[in-house]
Amino acid sequence: MIETAKNIFFRIWYWYISTVDKKAQVTFMNYGYSSSHIDLELEEHDEKDRYSMQLYNYVATGIDIKGKDILEVGCGRGGGISFIKRYLEPKNATGIDLNKKAIDFCKKQYSEHCIDFYQGNAQELVFKENTFDVVINVESSHRYPQMNKFLDEVFRVLKPGGYLLFTDFRHEKDVEKLNMQFKNSGFEIIKEELITPNVLEALKLSSVEREKLIQSLAPKFLHGLGKKFAATEGTPTYNKFSENKFEYLSHILVKK
Repeated sequence: MIETAKNIFFRIWYWYISTVDKKAQVTFMNYGYSSSHIDLELEEHDEKDRYSMQLYNYVATGIDIKGKDILEVGCGRGGGISFIKRYLEPKNATGIDLNKKAIDFCKKQYSEHCIDFYQGNAQELVFKENTFDVVINVESSHRYPQMNKFLDEVFRVLKPGGYLLFTDFRHEKDVEKLNMQFKNSGFEIIKEELITPNVLEALKLSSVEREKLIQSLAPKFLHGLGKKFAATEGTPTYNKFSENKFEYLSHILVKK
């Protein structure tokens, strides 16, 4: 956990967005990813979410997921799992999130996308053992009270040879703790990478559009709160990334 106050703040803003966003303007809540090496072709209507989609693309293409049974834990408002289903062609796609409003939104918004959505806890997954080929977890785990329980559950629901594709941020002092949790999880780590510069660049490039969206959705007295949540340029969260007090990490792990 990064800090309890931050989690409370996130819950309040998340609740607000779920309540007021009637036109599905917000389907992603991650910080995004930018790289000069990316050449991701998107449909025109997806361009507004390019940086968030690029983060999902970076994570989900760490292996070939075409034809695989995949689960996203912490699917939020469903933009990521929808992107994966439409662009990367898994066999089956499932999303689970603790927030009931988010799941209700997903079931309505993506009713024609052939994605299954469940409300549930990342630390007590509702699926049977050896169900999925791939579990994806994007910018969600920093809010889990017990990371070890989450890893145990992912290990349980993955088939032998299945993959956990993971990305999230931690305070610099908690990075080693996360690495030890991975090492003690029973998974084999096959790739680990620090992507803080890529995330910071995405935040910088998307700040103006994020602020415009906040202004369109929230009354003026909530604009500051929204900017903090979105980590736009100059906010405390943005500055922590720029000062390397927050580090953004990516891992690929396999169940042997």
